[in-house]
Amino acid sequence: MTTQTPGAPSASPSGTSNASEKTLLVLEAVLTHDRFTDVVAATGLAKATVHRILMTLVAREFVTISEAGGYLPGPKILSLAGAVLQRIDISAIAQPFVDELVAKVHCTVHVGAANGDEIIYLIRSDSDKPYQMPSRVGHAIPMHSTGIGKVVLSSYSDEALDRFAARAGLPALTEHTITDIETLRAELHHVHEVGYARDREENVPGIGCVAAPIRDHTGKVSYGLSISTITLEHSPEQIDAMSVDAIATADKISRALGWRP
Repeated sequence: MTTQTPGAPSASPSGTSNASEKTLLVLEAVLTHDRFTDVVAATGLAKATVHRILMTLVAREFVTISEAGGYLPGPKILSLAGAVLQRIDISAIAQPFVDELVAKVHCTVHVGAANGDEIIYLIRSDSDKPYQMPSRVGHAIPMHSTGIGKVVLSSYSDEALDRFAARAGLPALTEHTITDIETLRAELHHVHEVGYARDREENVPGIGCVAAPIRDHTGKVSYGLSISTITLEHSPEQIDAMSVDAIATADKISRALGWRP
């Protein structure tokens, strides 16, 4: 009767584990163990095999070697992890909170993610009103003229904001759009202080919104939530008042993503 080392890969029909199984086994072990001997023990593979696979993972930046000689997750694995969090977690986690907010405020609620110098809508949930917002999931919108964009930009340093403005420009979408950097800078400083942003018909005529930042597990503002309405139905003061609910819901989503104040 033969026995198998705990954690070792199962044998293929030919009696040997294939290269892909061994590589995945080493990658899984090295993400939770930083010492070579621990990785070997966790995989049950020969030292020479583990060393060869680790060198390949280091060369491809999935693993990096610390100054102390231990193994750490490399930039490639961290980048992939971040991409997975952005593409999957936010929509699945945010939707129940968004549905609850829509039922409370009876307005359209959006969740968007920063993508380069634009915001991409990930969620749009409509209310029971007879009209709908001219937006759609996957639609890209400017940062400087939108509530979600402003809450993301409010987390930028002055230098990062200058670089953004130089790259993207500040084009006028409506007569209300902020198109000069100093006015935008002052607006964003206010957003940072009060914790929410306003879109005062700056992106689409007749539509206003209030937006709040959503933070990921590191505290970075990569997402935002907005409550949108037509200005014929809600006054500026009424839209401002919705900031309490926007912030509360955005904070719930942030905590669900792992953020701790």
